[in-house]
Amino acid sequence: MSRAPDPTIFTMPAGTPFLDALASALVADTSLDGSLSQEPSALGDITILLPTRRAVRALGEAFLRASGGRAILLPHIRPLGDVDEEELLLTGQDGFDATAALDLPPTIDTMERQLLLAELVLKWGSDPEFLTGPKDAGQAVLLAGELAQLIDNAETQGVDLDRLHTLVPDEFAEHWKLTLSFLQIALEHWPHILKERGLIDPAKRRNMSVRAQAAAWAANPPPHPVLVAGSTGSIPATAELLKVVASLPKGAVLLPGLDLDLDARGWEAVDAAHPQFGMKQLLSATGAARDDVKTWPGFEVTAAHTPFPTSVSVARSRLLNEALRPAETTDAWAHLDVDRIDVPAAMTGLTYVEAPTPREEASIIATAFREVLETPGRTGILVTPDRTLARRVAAEMSRWQVPIDDSAGVPLAQCASFGFLRLALVAMEEELAPVALLDLLKHPMAALGLAPDECRKMARRLERALLRGPRPAAGLDGLICTLEKTKLEAPRREQLAGFLQKLEAALRPFSRLMATYRVPLQTLVEAHIKLAESLAATDELQGADRLYRGEAGEATGLFLETLLSNAGDHLSEVNPRAYRKLFETLAAGRMVRPRFGQHPRLSILGPLEARLLSADLVILAGLNEETWPDAAPIDAWLSRPMRAELGLEPPERRIGLSAHDFLQAACAPEVLLTRALKVDGTPTVSSRWLLRLDSLLKGLGQPDGLKPDETRVAWADALDRPATVKAWDAPSPRPALAARPNQFSVTEIETLIRDPYAVYAKKILRLRALDPLDADAGALERGILLHAALEKFCRDWPDKLPTEVEKALLEAGRAAFASGPDRPGVEAFWWPRFERVAKWMSRWEPKIREGLLRTHAEIAGEMILTGLNRETKLTAKADRIDERGASQVAIFDYKTGKPPSRKEVEAGLAPQLPLEAAIARAGGFRREDGTSLPPAHVERLSYLHLSGKDEGASENKVSTMGDEAAVEALEGLMALLAKFEDETTPYLSRPRVQFARAISDYDHLARVREWSAADGGESE
Repeated sequence: MSRAPDPTIFTMPAGTPFLDALASALVADTSLDGSLSQEPSALGDITILLPTRRAVRALGEAFLRASGGRAILLPHIRPLGDVDEEELLLTGQDGFDATAALDLPPTIDTMERQLLLAELVLKWGSDPEFLTGPKDAGQAVLLAGELAQLIDNAETQGVDLDRLHTLVPDEFAEHWKLTLSFLQIALEHWPHILKERGLIDPAKRRNMSVRAQAAAWAANPPPHPVLVAGSTGSIPATAELLKVVASLPKGAVLLPGLDLDLDARGWEAVDAAHPQFGMKQLLSATGAARDDVKTWPGFEVTAAHTPFPTSVSVARSRLLNEALRPAETTDAWAHLDVDRIDVPAAMTGLTYVEAPTPREEASIIATAFREVLETPGRTGILVTPDRTLARRVAAEMSRWQVPIDDSAGVPLAQCASFGFLRLALVAMEEELAPVALLDLLKHPMAALGLAPDECRKMARRLERALLRGPRPAAGLDGLICTLEKTKLEAPRREQLAGFLQKLEAALRPFSRLMATYRVPLQTLVEAHIKLAESLAATDELQGADRLYRGEAGEATGLFLETLLSNAGDHLSEVNPRAYRKLFETLAAGRMVRPRFGQHPRLSILGPLEARLLSADLVILAGLNEETWPDAAPIDAWLSRPMRAELGLEPPERRIGLSAHDFLQAACAPEVLLTRALKVDGTPTVSSRWLLRLDSLLKGLGQPDGLKPDETRVAWADALDRPATVKAWDAPSPRPALAARPNQFSVTEIETLIRDPYAVYAKKILRLRALDPLDADAGALERGILLHAALEKFCRDWPDKLPTEVEKALLEAGRAAFASGPDRPGVEAFWWPRFERVAKWMSRWEPKIREGLLRTHAEIAGEMILTGLNRETKLTAKADRIDERGASQVAIFDYKTGKPPSRKEVEAGLAPQLPLEAAIARAGGFRREDGTSLPPAHVERLSYLHLSGKDEGASENKVSTMGDEAAVEALEGLMALLAKFEDETTPYLSRPRVQFARAISDYDHLARVREWSAADGGESE
């Protein structure tokens, strides 16, 4: 007895455990009460097609549960093949009867396609008519990927791109000429290339395979039952298959969450952004009306005694379907029958949380997951399109030693092995700039033929010796040259020279390629692999053994193997400077998925992967606009009207698919909705679905609408909140006398007055601040240059002046600047300022040298201080001391920045010059030839402010009675040192804030921000 050919279509209400209900119904009755077949069939004879491979695995487990654990012969469960419908980057895995695809040509490899298209793009860009076209391989590969996506879109949706020629009106012809010329690659050249190679695009092969299967089943209906479950037929070829299956004598289609309650006006208004749009199109294609769709056997929506759907999920489904009704029909809310939606039931088990930032959002989700584990057998899934948030949650779970991986995988570009390959390219491209080079050498993979720990140790030594401060000259030669100029102990110099030799051996072959203009892609790839393997090799293992181990390493190796196998036939001329862009672009979108280690009860899934799956707790996270749903994609080639005229789906179609995923998951019995109020410091906008739900709830008599729950925020916050907060005390170290320094320079005395803790850290803990990496030349380097120039001038002309003073000063300046930082700004900005300094000094020198015996530059001095518990030495290096008649001297100090004021000197806060005067009075300075300057009276103490601005410089006299200033400073120094000879005296940090410097190298060690804030001071 044959049944009528009317399509057999079922639906399962949202909120139903889809796979469990599917399995339970088939275990109970394989004929589905005559709807699937007229007589019962063996369960193992049924073919079930599902949209994802994950759903296939989960359905097998559902059958096990439905059978009560007894052994059964499972149906033939296969993936439908539209795993990546939204992205339309199809894999060509058809999942159907192999005989339907036997005569189809093989698909072209994705990378080979991108490289072939890149060659066409470069050829197009070389046309002089298109000056803005891509000129290098990196740009070309990027455009090739976008072009491949357009080709797949058109193939998937059955659109003929030849219609592009007739699309654009005449007024846009000039603008369109460039785009149309580019698209000729896809319209004309690409089909010929595929034909020559006997290949087809992945999307085309998949469509042909699906259509071949549909045609085969339509012509010869299979004798066994066929059921397609969970698909909405969002791809036209899939929709055709569903139409055929629905009309088979033993076929049926099961739709997920078809809204049978939406009124006719609302159904008519359903558009591409609506969650029901795909199913509306499918019903139209099959010729079925909504009224013809049956509820899945085994339960009825009104049956209260059945396990699913629950009254909560029914109410939730009605509430959310109503909230997401087409926008143009929301006026129906004014006349809504409030009794039709049980709001209390709908909101039972639904929790909405707003987190301040994604970090707190991840912590909230992690606490919810941890709570799930408290109940044996309880399960939870996190569904989010935000992969960064997913990784944050996985990291948060580690605080409880709960390993959980993002099932979407990790981008290949973020894996250690691939990252190492990329860092090698960055270092070469930036000619071994300090930051790029250290990123490479400090990577765990780096070894250079040494033990990894030894390599990192040498990298740190190289960093301190050569890479801190202004950048060395470019490349390996620049590093070698810098090493030769740097003052180092012989053993350390030899160690670094040997390390640079190893680095040179690894880098030199690729460096030579970087110096050329055009290189075959294959040559670059081979050299790149050799470079990475040489860098990764240890004293025990080959580089390949380290680079390609583990899942991420295997994925990296497979990528390189594929690239190398395709490189020989494509892109014979590549600018090495564009290779990194090409390399990164080809790897974009490749994921590394874990094979093992998945948690048995917790999962982190993307919306696509979560389809048809259920759990005790479902968490929907990242519910912000432009995250979930994502913004409608912008077509790089076609405007909206063009897409519509061609027959391509509108960009909002992706939003409709996302809306359906959200609605299905949100109807689970227990749901947690989360979003972050700010992302990267920018306020976010709540997802449109949440805004709709909030508005509807307020209209249904819930004044608070979708009210955020604060409890889970408090729980997550409590994870890291201490029971009590103890204000951090300012440090007050009191080392033993033996550890306290007994030698100070005159500049350190000022530090001891203003910030004793800095002296403690420097002289007792022996800590020195490192110069910044890749530092630009700053005030320190400028000061060094000016000191060097004036030192040379004074030593060249110690007693009498040259005829042309300014010229001699400029010559001394040129000599100093020749060894200065290799920076454009040094010559462009510093030299003009020095010229102004030289002009001012050419006028000042003749006046100051009246009565001069001899001037001394950079002259060292010291004196022994007695009368303390220990003998203490005071040292100094005066910028300039002028010997004058009558046993008198004048002492000058050069300042490029603002010099201390007379008041600061007289108050003892800037004792440098008075203490130098005390050393001069004691005869403690030594001339260049080693002889001592005799004790002298100090008749002048001055700062020379060498700003280079306006007049160029100025003399700031701080004392014309240097002897008195010296005596007072020495008395103050003795009292200060006597205080610090007492072991009970602490080395305080900033004891007098008003006199402290704005910033110190040791403020972070002293935790100044913490204790100053606790004391009510300003946080700096």
